Amino acid sequence: MSDLWTTSLSRRAFGRLAAGAAAMATALAPPARRALAGSQQQPAAPVDQVRIRRSGVGLRAYDPSAAFDGFTLFKPLGPASRTVYLVDMQGTVVHTWDMPYPGAYGFLTERGTLFYNGTIPNPAYPGRVLQAGVALEADWDGNILWEVRNPDHHHDGIRLRNGNVLLDCYDVLPADLAARVQGGVSGTERPWGMDGDYLQEVTTDGQVVWEWRVWEHLDPVEDAIPWPMDSRAVWTQCNGIAEWPNGDITMSFRNISKVVTLSRPTGEILWKLGLPLISGQHTPSALANGNLLIFDNGPHRLPDPEHDPESSASASFPHSRVLEVAVPSGEIAWRYQEARVSDFFSPRISSAQRLPNGNTLIDEGWFGRFFEVTADGDLVWEYVNPYFDRLAGAEVNQVFRAYRYGAQEIDRARATAS
Repeated sequence: MSDLWTTSLSRRAFGRLAAGAAAMATALAPPARRALAGSQQQPAAPVDQVRIRRSGVGLRAYDPSAAFDGFTLFKPLGPASRTVYLVDMQGTVVHTWDMPYPGAYGFLTERGTLFYNGTIPNPAYPGRVLQAGVALEADWDGNILWEVRNPDHHHDGIRLRNGNVLLDCYDVLPADLAARVQGGVSGTERPWGMDGDYLQEVTTDGQVVWEWRVWEHLDPVEDAIPWPMDSRAVWTQCNGIAEWPNGDITMSFRNISKVVTLSRPTGEILWKLGLPLISGQHTPSALANGNLLIFDNGPHRLPDPEHDPESSASASFPHSRVLEVAVPSGEIAWRYQEARVSDFFSPRISSAQRLPNGNTLIDEGWFGRFFEVTADGDLVWEYVNPYFDRLAGAEVNQVFRAYRYGAQEIDRARATAS
């Protein structure tokens, strides 16, 4: 019947019906839509082109009954960012430190002072990733108590238990050794060659007392760059260092997907963890129970039947997770990852901190998202960094690391005010 009706309808009648329907639709349309149909069209409000900001920033979730009550400290990345922020559980800024330099991140020491890794570019070696150059300590009011400089300093620096400062540094590898480093894309070295890492311990007045160099302890074949698509600009790229209670030092080498621990007195390598357990990891943290907490970024994944029999099902998806592992076995004692693993992924930077109540604070750094989870993996607090800077041609809210502190720790920090 519908076919008969269509064929018997004249073209002119069909035109009248269509015009009437259009007029009725315009009359019934919302005002905004009618404006689009008129000749005096008003320009639409501009759309924010930054997806993260469109999705919402600041406090996103909070369960006071399960979260660890405290204050979260973070420093946005970016060449214009010099402010370290402290926010309460509602996401309200309660304190800031204005630093003399942009930088990677800061944290509170056991004395309550702010330790800060600042950026002073090294003109001799432009373009090195997360160049730093200066480490300093400041009181609650931001007054600088001391600072040390090394133009090779990058990514990380910490205050050791003996009061000295341990800096993570770049140096140019000997050319013959660089030629023997396996893996990566040939021709992607820096104009000056390939960088490698060294640790430098200095006093707070800048006196060098100890150094340790990767090219004297790692093997260019055994400790190769494992991914054929990765750059050869840096062999190891240490992105985090941690000190154990006995003085041993753990380093995270992102480019070779390995965590390496050395004896501080002898420099001897004690143990290594690597693929397929971890991939492109950051921020090793020594826990009180003797285990190691790691933000396992996972830009590339391989099945891990020894430590994770179920990993083969998700190995093809780049995804991040947080691991607590026994050392040196690498046995997984605890993990956090999303049920649909690809929903949690920060390809670079990021951190994890075990909190006093057993929860874990996680910084999904690539997207400036901090969230707290229970031991069972339930999310109980979430906050998105609202401070953006321009980095690599884009507006970003990236955060290298974030830390939570309890009220007593903040009181101790306030007591350092001058």
